[in-house]
Amino acid sequence: MIIPYAFWLVPVASVVALGMAFCFFRSMMAADEGSPRMREIAGYVRSGAMSYLKQQYKVVTIVFVVLAVIFAFMAYVLKWQNPWVPFAFITGGFFSGLAGFFGMKTATYASARTANAARKSLDGGLKIAFRSGAVMGLTVVGLGLLDIAIWFLILSQFYEGDKMALITITTTMLTFGMGASTQALFARVGGGIYTKAADVGADIVGKVEADIPEDDPRNPATIADNVGDNVGDVAGMGADLYESYCGSILSTAALGATAFAMSGDMQMKAVIAPMLIAAVGVFLSIFGIYLVRTKEGATMRDLLRSLAVGTNISAVLIAVATFAILYLLGIDNWLGLSFSVISGLAAGVVIGQATEYYTSHSYKPTQKISEAGLTGSATVIIKGIGTGMISTCIPVVTIGVAIMLSYLCANGFDMNLTAEALSHGLYGIGIAAVGMLSTLGITLATDAYGPIADNAGGNAEMSELGEEVRHRTDALDALGNTTAATGKGFAIGSAALTALALLASYIEEIKIAMERTGTTLTNLKGEVIAAADATIPDFMNYFQVNLMNPRVLVGAFIGAMAAFLFCGLTMEAVGRAAQKMVEEVRRQFREIKGILEGTGTPDYGSCVEISTRAAQHEMIFPSLLAIAIPIIVGVVLGVAGVLGLLVGGLAGGFTLAVFMANAGGAWDNAKKMVEEGNFGGKGSFAHKATIVGDTVGDPFKDTSGPSLNILIKLMSMVSIVMAGLTVAFS
Repeated sequence: MIIPYAFWLVPVASVVALGMAFCFFRSMMAADEGSPRMREIAGYVRSGAMSYLKQQYKVVTIVFVVLAVIFAFMAYVLKWQNPWVPFAFITGGFFSGLAGFFGMKTATYASARTANAARKSLDGGLKIAFRSGAVMGLTVVGLGLLDIAIWFLILSQFYEGDKMALITITTTMLTFGMGASTQALFARVGGGIYTKAADVGADIVGKVEADIPEDDPRNPATIADNVGDNVGDVAGMGADLYESYCGSILSTAALGATAFAMSGDMQMKAVIAPMLIAAVGVFLSIFGIYLVRTKEGATMRDLLRSLAVGTNISAVLIAVATFAILYLLGIDNWLGLSFSVISGLAAGVVIGQATEYYTSHSYKPTQKISEAGLTGSATVIIKGIGTGMISTCIPVVTIGVAIMLSYLCANGFDMNLTAEALSHGLYGIGIAAVGMLSTLGITLATDAYGPIADNAGGNAEMSELGEEVRHRTDALDALGNTTAATGKGFAIGSAALTALALLASYIEEIKIAMERTGTTLTNLKGEVIAAADATIPDFMNYFQVNLMNPRVLVGAFIGAMAAFLFCGLTMEAVGRAAQKMVEEVRRQFREIKGILEGTGTPDYGSCVEISTRAAQHEMIFPSLLAIAIPIIVGVVLGVAGVLGLLVGGLAGGFTLAVFMANAGGAWDNAKKMVEEGNFGGKGSFAHKATIVGDTVGDPFKDTSGPSLNILIKLMSMVSIVMAGLTVAFS
């Protein structure tokens, strides 16, 4: 198999990304970590975060070994899978975990340095926090492209001369997405439970009952809270978006191999096109990172504008570069496919702006939630839930428009559901997802920046750095709340497009599983044909995938239910863990003399231990349930039921995730607005009411909501990997 020279840009880009991540890390480490007290606090957080991650990886390793053995049995004994699946699954999980580990390690070293830089200027603090976040962004894209390039080169050698080589290679590579998804779900759920158990416990007892400030060193849960920001919002987010990034590229490559299967060398061009777009996006992300800076005394809108300059310029440049990439490749309908990419990029920008509008206290929705605090916590919660529900409209409509535009641009505006129109249109949807994630290097930097700024504020408070420094870190923290909410909206939007592309990849994997077992099917003309020769319409007709088939409808209901069940389980998990934390903090206030007076030392370690144990215990059942549901539906309801499940899970999960992320972000920033002196300021009636709203919103935005986009894709990935099992029982 001849691999085009252009492909080598992919491994080169991965090396450049990892090299720049290392440079940013070294630059951050060269900065001063501050006073001995600042170093001490940072050490506590760093030790707690690494201890938690070590425990989590032990649990996840056991799960991975068990699943890999099952996949090996299915591949080598039952012959239901490609023999490469167990190895691809393990490497996907390994690289996903590695991305989260490097990001979290950087974040735990960056927080004190950010606080120390903020003693001199706002711009200094912003640069250190943002470029430390860029370590996460560049590590994710670097490891993702490296993993893709290595597997593509290895499998190309083993399938040399196979007439279905590229289809087999790309669908096999998709299975490492299940490894990445599984690791990401454990990281997100476990980290989310950890951080919110500590956060809720610290807020209820410390801020509401004891009336002490946030991140006050007298609060026993404050170190656990800062640790949680790193394990949930850094390690969890890194593993999550690593999986989204790779999933979008690989699903699009698989769709390209199918759509252009009869087009000679055009098939190879369609396969490497998403990889090249992602590779060029690495260089443009690095360029955008250097554009982010601000001035002293900047307002929230000024800070948001500073980040927007870098992200938006990178997005515009990748849009222009896409036209050149697809034109130089000589791919059919390069112009239409370029506009498909732009539709994905535009959707990402619109979702980000909509999220900012509904979650930033610079705008009316969040300001109204703050104002509702004047009448109590009940009105804050009612207003926040209403705002979150309303906020789903723009993202859902935007994704719908992006799907239609990318589909039509890719197939020449052919609305007929012919085999060619469907396959080319679905390839367009996949490449739109790649476009949305192509500048992930800088987009993820804005997200990882948030917990670094939050921890910097905590360090400044516990180190008693003074009002001016705390004012600067509060500004950086409030910006981080908005960028985190925007990042979650972006991740959810990309998950929707990627999951839709994975639906088509599932059909191809079913066809390969049928071909492997020698199963034939009947096409629309009533002829018996090999599965490999079936078109998408043939496939849909044979398995009766239509709305009149009760299997499809039942599957759709189960998919929508799965999103709510998953959220319910993770919310309750946070509640149980938070109860234990509240009891422990109350006990320490009662039994350890002098804590509230500042003469006694809290037992931070016991709170860290409570969060660690709760996260390890509570994350297992929801995560395994997400793997089990697609398998059970496939065995009981067959292919039609699985497709219904994936559609229902996508529609219900996407909408619910946007609602939870935006409601939580709005509640958090409503509290921040009051703390800035509005509606009575800190310690007022409105402040305590908004703290309650923020406490309810914590598991919304940091546990259940962001985990849903992984759930959506994991169910798709499990369905693809278990296609052989589904065919065997169908």
